Amino acid sequence: MPVARKLVERTPPPALAFLASLLLSLIAIGGEVTVGKDAAFYLDIAQQVLAKGPGVAFQIFSWPWFSLLLAGTHWLSGVSLELAAYLWCAFFMAGTCALLVLLTQRFLSGSGYWACLVVLSLPAFNQFRGDILREFGFWFFSILALWLAQRWFAAGGWLRAALIQTVIGCAALFRLEAVMLTAALVLCLLGELSTRQGWLRLLQLNAVPLAAMVLFGSLLLFGGASSPERMLYYVSLLDPHLLWDRFDLMANALAESALEKYSRDDARLIIFSGLSTVVLVKFLTLSGPFALPLLFPTNWVAVGDYWRKLRPFAWTCLLYFGVLLIFFVQQRFVNSRYVSFLHWLAVPLLTMASVLFVRRFARFSKAFVILALAVMLHNVVSFGAKKTHFLEASAWLAEHTQRSDTIFYEDSRIAYYAGRGFPTDLPTREVMMLGEQSKPYRYLVINGQADDPELQAWLTQRHRRILAHFSNRRGHGVLIIGE
Repeated sequence: MPVARKLVERTPPPALAFLASLLLSLIAIGGEVTVGKDAAFYLDIAQQVLAKGPGVAFQIFSWPWFSLLLAGTHWLSGVSLELAAYLWCAFFMAGTCALLVLLTQRFLSGSGYWACLVVLSLPAFNQFRGDILREFGFWFFSILALWLAQRWFAAGGWLRAALIQTVIGCAALFRLEAVMLTAALVLCLLGELSTRQGWLRLLQLNAVPLAAMVLFGSLLLFGGASSPERMLYYVSLLDPHLLWDRFDLMANALAESALEKYSRDDARLIIFSGLSTVVLVKFLTLSGPFALPLLFPTNWVAVGDYWRKLRPFAWTCLLYFGVLLIFFVQQRFVNSRYVSFLHWLAVPLLTMASVLFVRRFARFSKAFVILALAVMLHNVVSFGAKKTHFLEASAWLAEHTQRSDTIFYEDSRIAYYAGRGFPTDLPTREVMMLGEQSKPYRYLVINGQADDPELQAWLTQRHRRILAHFSNRRGHGVLIIGE
């Protein structure tokens, strides 16, 4: 232990964050036996790109840049697609951690190791270390853009501004909502627009996106380009008329079903407050032990320092909170993966609040650190049952069925591991089991147990039988049904 402590103390905090992040990712990846649904989708696109060319990617998915990166990496290096994906995600994650630690220790002197603890322990994004997601690239390039923006606000310069917008463009190739970073940086300049220098800085910051908009508009005007489906989707989400209609629909539904007539005028306020509270509660919940310092009002001084010293981060945090609310209204859900970007932005704030907390309650500092370390390990070590039954079912299908067979998959990852692609146009299980919806499928691959009474009745009615049944050690099963 003394040797390890000396090694840690001699390693600069950013380097420690980078190396420790890679180690945590390695532990998380080592515990996985199957990839996630999103990962299988991206990997299948990359496989088709290698087989048929890059054009096929845009026929399958409107924003396939991550899959193209994986295909290009395999083509250049020969590394398997899955390994390439894990390597990219691990290095993106490590780079993001190192950047935030570097930024935080400049923002708060002597906080480097506390920033390491925060960035490596926060459940919000560390829980995804074993996954293959586009978000890793989005997180890295977004934080890199904000880190460069902090330096640009101090020194200025056309080249630095162009570099910021180039990095934002890279982030947008992973998730298009990264374009909000440009708006956040513009908002940081509002106080300077009363001067000529302020307008010059605004032009510096927006020269690249303005040139890109002019070029793209010219191509659209002369028929040289078409509007990508993904861009049209985001524009539709921001349509104020559609947004208000969806919001009004939610408010009216609440008023009709749950409110007395005297309170119906407050339905919109209740919906807005409820949606905001859900996002805030998710933020606190996914902050793990680092939510504790925020519960003490004396630590709220950190919010003021965060706003003054890291304004690009603060504005981005506010804008992204608005993005989450818009998505919540339009799509009726918001998950932890989307909320997690707020935690990346809040790492400096949570670090400062934690430092203030342990200074005030010094006798609890060791317990606080131990709790954070326990959460760090919990994020990457899972003792739950693995989806080995998916792999067994995939092997059975690869051996006993033909590529031409029509097969329904409740989870398309089984098709991916069977070498049958990643079907995305299948109905839900509930729809498939209604009426004659199952008739076109020769085989059905569904999750469940063979002794389910409802399933047995359905099998008898449809003249089907269970051909194979696979279970993992927790009893979760996959059934292969045929005639």
